[in-house]
Amino acid sequence: MTKHLVEVFTAGCPLCDETVKLVRELACENCEIQIYDLREGCATNECLEKTTKYGIHRIPAVVVNSKLAECCSNQQPVSREALIAAGIGQG
Repeated sequence: MTKHLVEVFTAGCPLCDETVKLVRELACENCEIQIYDLREGCATNECLEKTTKYGIHRIPAVVVNSKLAECCSNQQPVSREALIAAGIGQG
């Protein structure tokens, strides 16, 4: 089975915390989760470069296999259904 790389971009807000919790809840053994807290930054500029690469304009944001989840490209809150549709927890 192929691993799913799930990247979560946060800023320490309550909605961010809920999104991280939801992603962890839905993740399967084939999901590799990487959390980027943009308040803390990265040792390199990797996390900020990724926000530009993925077209992230709001936080929290979830990227699955280098593609910004549909739920994160508009102004709707992250939902369980949208994360499942993005491929999280799909083995």
